[in-house]
Amino acid sequence: MTKTKKSSNLMTYAGTFGALLILCIVLTIASPNFFKYSNLMSVLKQTSFNALVSTGMLLCLITAGIDLSVGANATFCACLAGMLVQKGMTNSVVLLIVAIVAGTLIGWINGMMLTRLHLPHPFVSTLGMKNVLWGAALIVTGSQMVSFSGLDGVMWLGSATVGGFPVSFIVVIVIYIIMHILLTRTSLGRSIYCCGGNPEAARLSGINSANVLTFCYALSGFMAALAGIVSIGRSGICNGVNATQPYDTDAIAACIIGGASFMGGKGTMIGTMLGALIIAVLRNGFSLLSVSSAVQNLVLGLVIIGAVLLDVTREHMEAKARRLAAK
Repeated sequence: MTKTKKSSNLMTYAGTFGALLILCIVLTIASPNFFKYSNLMSVLKQTSFNALVSTGMLLCLITAGIDLSVGANATFCACLAGMLVQKGMTNSVVLLIVAIVAGTLIGWINGMMLTRLHLPHPFVSTLGMKNVLWGAALIVTGSQMVSFSGLDGVMWLGSATVGGFPVSFIVVIVIYIIMHILLTRTSLGRSIYCCGGNPEAARLSGINSANVLTFCYALSGFMAALAGIVSIGRSGICNGVNATQPYDTDAIAACIIGGASFMGGKGTMIGTMLGALIIAVLRNGFSLLSVSSAVQNLVLGLVIIGAVLLDVTREHMEAKARRLAAK
């Protein structure tokens, strides 16, 4: 990584962390319950789901793509496990394996549609997959909520705590460290950035872009499946209706706030974590202040628009800096 990129990343981290700190201070003043230990742990639990789906979303954004099916994929994986429970399956290991394999397979299919069927843009194919999974989640459960009561092995990841600290967030930290190493210290990580930042250079370097893209979307599906398992532990149920929730937009916002770009070639795990924390703190603050769902949607919509505007502004500033440096 060049000194310029490191400097740019540090500035992004500082700005994002500053925004998170200011948001926490405002909410602490507005609600005395915000800074309580139990509530802060609740924020981390809320962060876990979005942080997991944001991991896969980040890889897709780095390759100049997008995965709008992550939320529906997570819901479908939970509902697939729910269907097996309805049929009498009580083996937690089997339920977890089925959910993870299904999510990864769906991600792989998204990648294959892009690289082998040559669909014009992942926006179209993953949006279509989102609707397919929404319908499938309702079909496999008969449009019913399924309880996982008594299946502690399935619910452990989303419900267990260590000294009040959620295990799901510990898993997120471990995954983020591994992904950070993958993106910054391996040839695969460099290939992922290259495919998004400079596809022609990737081709000339002999990088198999199709395989790299397929890997990114398959990993996105894997992370969505993990998020689906976390959601089971948090609520104790699965519900196909949740496929319509704005999980994908929350993930996009987390990545863009953290420094990723729709243009590809940019984004870090640290920035994405900070972005996911900002989204979770916002949602938690809305709940504490009893803000109506209409206002919540309005504010979060503005946050997403602001994140996109920030991305465009960054691109213009960096392009201007490159032009000046070339003179």
